[in-house]
Amino acid sequence: MSRLPEEEHPNKAFGWAARGTSGVLSPFKFSRRAAGEKDVAFKVLYCGICHTDLHNAKNEWGKTLYPLVPGHEIVGEVTEVGSKVEKFKVGDKVGVGCMVGSCHSCDSCTNNLENYCSKLIATYGGKYYDGTVTYGGFSDSMVVDEHFIIRIPHNLPLDAAAPLLCAGITVYSPLRFYGLDKPDLHIGVVGLGGLGHLAVKFAKAMGAKITVISTSINKKKAALENLGADSFFVSRDQDQLQAASGTLDGIIDTVSAQHPLLPLLGLLKTHGKLVLVGAPEKPLELPAFPLLQGRKIIGGSLIGGIRETQEMIDYAAKQSIKPEIEIIPIDYVNTAMERLLKADVKYRFVIDIGNMLKPTS
Repeated sequence: MSRLPEEEHPNKAFGWAARGTSGVLSPFKFSRRAAGEKDVAFKVLYCGICHTDLHNAKNEWGKTLYPLVPGHEIVGEVTEVGSKVEKFKVGDKVGVGCMVGSCHSCDSCTNNLENYCSKLIATYGGKYYDGTVTYGGFSDSMVVDEHFIIRIPHNLPLDAAAPLLCAGITVYSPLRFYGLDKPDLHIGVVGLGGLGHLAVKFAKAMGAKITVISTSINKKKAALENLGADSFFVSRDQDQLQAASGTLDGIIDTVSAQHPLLPLLGLLKTHGKLVLVGAPEKPLELPAFPLLQGRKIIGGSLIGGIRETQEMIDYAAKQSIKPEIEIIPIDYVNTAMERLLKADVKYRFVIDIGNMLKPTS
């Protein structure tokens, strides 16, 4: 007979969980394992809300384990370290992103690409090595193997650091891997949400000229004046598309809804690269001729390995790259999810867990 979540492990924990496909979150008592010799335990202070949390809470990808405690943009302060932990001590500011385990022996793991390990263990809604379900950062505490812990630099505000652990690495990694991090390249960013606004910030810091491509003219002022993009156009405007034809070295496409790729391929120079980091639920149509005619590439990218995530967060601190965030209390989380669905946030919700999450009696 399976044990109740609050009896599985020795340490009491409290968070907010979805119980079914409505995705509605409510207070939830559960437990965390005792810190093992390689584990870091920390008090959660902030947790970002990612589109993935919304998909999983509603089981839109068909693999949700309920009850589900979302959250994989987690920042906090170390409260305990195991006897063999080498990199962290009590009081350190740390973070955890989208994964808390992997096999450590496959080609991906040995090349610091744990994010592509076939046995990756997700921060929430996965099965840990001991068979218990993983619970995420919409909670008061975490216990994570030190390998998957990220050190937060002193000069990076903790609330702003949280979204970097998913949204930040999701756009940083493809810029680096696909060689779109060189100065003086012309980079397009499709979609100006949680991912897109950070793609603009990172690519700008790397010295690129930036064009933001959006379905909404309402995003123009924010793109040009607030984020410092060099140009902006509406993706449905044929005249603007024609005028910009063949001008971009690369495009980071952050859109997770159905959208046509043909107009985007037309914007690329010869040898241009279109990189998808959004995850539409249905297949996108891929026209062959525009790829053949310019020897163009369509690629994808999924978060990043632990080493690269640390590199990204250190770079963000050095370059003063911070996401635009809206801080919310935990009891606002269901409203925040509804607003996220409507793209009504500039540009990332961050839950103030440390001050606002209180256990119910």
